[in-house]
Amino acid sequence: MPRGQKSKLRAREKRRQARQAHDETQIQDLEGAQAIAAEEEDYYSSIQAVLEGTPQNVPAAETPSTPKELQETPSSTDGTAAVSCTSSCEGASKQDEESPESSKAFEGFRRDPLNKKAVLLVQFLLKKYQSKEPITKEDMLKFVIKKYKLHFNEIIRRASEHLELAFGVDLKEVDPIRHHYALVSKLQFTCNETISEENMPKTGLLMIVLGVIFMNGNRASEEAVWEVLNLMGVHADKIHLLYGEPKKVITKDLVQLNYLEYRQIPDSDPPRYEFLWGPRAHAETTKMRVLEFLAKIYDTVPTAFPHWYEEALRDQEERVRARAAARARVAAIVPSRTLASCFFHTK
Repeated sequence: MPRGQKSKLRAREKRRQARQAHDETQIQDLEGAQAIAAEEEDYYSSIQAVLEGTPQNVPAAETPSTPKELQETPSSTDGTAAVSCTSSCEGASKQDEESPESSKAFEGFRRDPLNKKAVLLVQFLLKKYQSKEPITKEDMLKFVIKKYKLHFNEIIRRASEHLELAFGVDLKEVDPIRHHYALVSKLQFTCNETISEENMPKTGLLMIVLGVIFMNGNRASEEAVWEVLNLMGVHADKIHLLYGEPKKVITKDLVQLNYLEYRQIPDSDPPRYEFLWGPRAHAETTKMRVLEFLAKIYDTVPTAFPHWYEEALRDQEERVRARAAARARVAAIVPSRTLASCFFHTK
C-alpha cells in the first residue's frame, strides 16, 4: 500500500478514536447527569409550579399582590410585608399544596417528557461547564435531546429557566453560526474568576436574598428572609438538595465572601439580626438586575413593581454618574503626572 494512503488511513483512524473517546466521555457525563436529575426533579417541579401558578395570582399590569400602601411607601418597618408578595403568596401557596390541582400539576410535570429532558439538559450543561468543555447544539441534540429534536427550542427554553432561577446563571448562544453556548453568571465578578460548581447554586440563593433585602428598604430582618425562602422549600434547619445547609450559606459563606452583611439589629432584645447587601454585591450586580430576576420568578416584568423599578432606575443613574466622576478624576491625574515626569526629565 502506498505510503500516502497509509498516512491517510492512520489519520482517519485517529479521528475515529478521538470521536469515540469523546462520545464515551459524553455518555459517562450523561449517566451521572441522569442520576442527579432524578434526585432534583422534585425541586424543579416545585419551581415550575410556582411559575405556572403565578400568573393567576399576579396580574402583569400591577405590582404583584402588593397592597396599594406599599406601592406608595418607600419602605416598610414590617420586614415581611414588602417582600415580593410574601403574605398573600403564603396563603395561595398553602392552598396549592393542599389542593388536588397542585398534586396533579406536580405529577404532570414529572410525566412531561420535555420537562424530563429539560432537567437532564440542565445537569448536562453543568457538567460541561465544570469540565470547561465547549457547549454545542450538536452535543445537546446527540446526547440529551435525541428523538425530541423538533422540540429543541422549547426544551432549551425550559432548561434556561431552571438554570436562571435555581443557579443564577444565563444560558447564552455565543456563536450563532456554529451554535456554541456558554453559561454566564448574573454576577459580574470583580476578580478574575469563574463561578465554581460548588458556588453556582449559591448564586441563585444569593439573588433571592438580595431581592428580599432590596424590597424591604435595603435591609431585611432574618425572619423576613426565611419567610420568603420557606415558601420556596428552603428551610434553615433542613439540608437542601442544591444549597446544602442554607443557614450556613447565607449567614456565613456569603458573608465571608462579602456578598451579604449579617448583623444584629440595634437595641433588639432578645437579639435579632438583619441582612444588607455586602460590598461585592454592590460591585457585581445591580438593583435592576435583581429586580429582573425577581420579575422572572413571578413571570412578569420589572415595571410591574413600580416603586422598586423607580429605585432601580435611580441606582443605575447614580452608577453612571459615579463612573463618569471616576473617569474625570483619572483624566485629571494622568496629565499632571505626565507633566511632572517631563519636568524632572528635562532638569
